[in-house]
Amino acid sequence: MRVVTAVLVLAASILPSTLALGQTPSAATAPAANAPTSGSRKTDAQPLTVDADKMERFGKQGLVIFSGNVVARQNNSVQYADRVEVYLDEKGDRVQRTVSTGNVRVVTRDCRTATAQRAEYFDLEQRVTLIGNARAWQDDNVVSGDTITIFLSQDRSLVEGGKQERVKAVFFPRDDEKRETSQPARRPTEPCKN
Repeated sequence: MRVVTAVLVLAASILPSTLALGQTPSAATAPAANAPTSGSRKTDAQPLTVDADKMERFGKQGLVIFSGNVVARQNNSVQYADRVEVYLDEKGDRVQRTVSTGNVRVVTRDCRTATAQRAEYFDLEQRVTLIGNARAWQDDNVVSGDTITIFLSQDRSLVEGGKQERVKAVFFPRDDEKRETSQPARRPTEPCKN
């Protein structure tokens, strides 16, 4: 099967630079240090590269659908999904919303990882929602629930359990002295181990 590669340069992207997973998920909070706030947008557009088996564009609806082994990359972050719907503004040059479904997995440039059945990103609200068996982790720290909603500009997140399962979180104390001697710091260009 052929792979379609699309390179888009957009002011907002399918992958916010940190996907709001922020620092280690302490107290179910996910800071987004590099995410733009609603008052101050990043002016330097970063290219978004999307690889997929198929791409469909619906110009009048401002919709681009990528399907089949979708891999979206931007700013050394990567998102995997079976299908990604990208909703553009009226001019078609800015992402307003994205919906990713099927085997959604995101790895941010600072090695935070999240998985869910569905991920929705709303640019205007600077909000990411991971739905269905949502899980976010870095190293051994993990938080999971039915839904994880991350409010990028507010440095806030909300984890909700479902009817069958409650929210679960595991946080390990940080031993800076031990980390310094046992694990060398990861360089930004090195691949993540998550």
